[in-house]
Amino acid sequence: MLTRICQVDKNMDGEKFFGFKRIVIKIGSALLIDENGNFNTSWLGNIANEISLLLNEEIEVLIVSSGAVAIGSGIIGRKRNLMNINELQAAAAMGQAQLVMEWQSALSDHNIKTAQILLTRQDTENQKRFLNSKNTLQALLKLKVVPIINENDTVATDELKYGDNDRLAARVAQMVMADGLLLLSDVDGLYTSDPSVNKNTKHITKVESVTDEILMMAGSKESNFGSGGMLTKLQAAKIAMHAGCTTIISNGSQDEPIKHLMENGKCSIFQAKESPQAIRKQWLAGFLDTNGMVIIDKGAETAIRNGGSLLPVGLKSVSGNFERGDVIIVSNQKGKEIGKGIALYSSYEAESIIGCRSELINEKLGYRGKTEIIHRDDLVLL
Repeated sequence: MLTRICQVDKNMDGEKFFGFKRIVIKIGSALLIDENGNFNTSWLGNIANEISLLLNEEIEVLIVSSGAVAIGSGIIGRKRNLMNINELQAAAAMGQAQLVMEWQSALSDHNIKTAQILLTRQDTENQKRFLNSKNTLQALLKLKVVPIINENDTVATDELKYGDNDRLAARVAQMVMADGLLLLSDVDGLYTSDPSVNKNTKHITKVESVTDEILMMAGSKESNFGSGGMLTKLQAAKIAMHAGCTTIISNGSQDEPIKHLMENGKCSIFQAKESPQAIRKQWLAGFLDTNGMVIIDKGAETAIRNGGSLLPVGLKSVSGNFERGDVIIVSNQKGKEIGKGIALYSSYEAESIIGCRSELINEKLGYRGKTEIIHRDDLVLL
């Protein structure tokens, strides 16, 4: 299974994940911070080079990077388990600045542009904020920018945060419809029991479903600097698989962790059965709580049946009261429901741009909006 997903093409300058078009790579704190609490710039330089190789193969990359609190704790000179919530937030604020600076420096050596994205759990679970975050990330990828993502530990409280970047990375993968999620930390995958305790434990290379039995194998061991153990990685894999995203858990401590992985390095693969696009379409098709409807003309119907997005110029009328991010019905002029999709405009805004060409949206609304009423990735035909 591994050789089908990850392999090295000897005829290319650089390595490639075959089949992956968009991958989220989560970097654990233990990889970025050495045993003395110092930043591991040498390792970061190596991973930056590997990211450059992936980008050269037209594989889109998003980075979810831990390390802010660990770096900040070193600056303050106190262990994180001895600090209260306000001190931890202060440490995160201090550490995040250096974390992003280090990533920016390492990737700029390869002429790669970066951007900082800080998310909370609300940004991935609230419908409108999810859509806003998704659109920002999509725009960055379109601009060939690598997002450096972390949880916003400076403001998030315990009840509003993930507490680990494994599950955050899975939500990001779900958000951007990534087909690959790579969790790099100081472990090389899933074992039937804790290998530091049981020498007879067995490494599991392939998982088809994250069952309760699989979750029980996780144990509770955490790394020296990170906040997540194997359990959070399994929970992340479960989230990603449900979104059509294949997850790989691998030890990133080698000098070239991605190359090591693609040369059959030890890892655990959680293989998604369907693509992110197929999963999303199934979810939309089964969504019952729609909030409105748009009637479209024949030209627009032909366009979306051919795989296009729904543009304002094809609108004939709008009904219902919906907000941006709501799921709405798409109907033709004969009254037949032909699709469902996620609205990029409210019903009020949509009514204002009925029949409007995309370049005139700004004039109609007084601000620059999206060119589509429903993007093709968020539209399913019935």
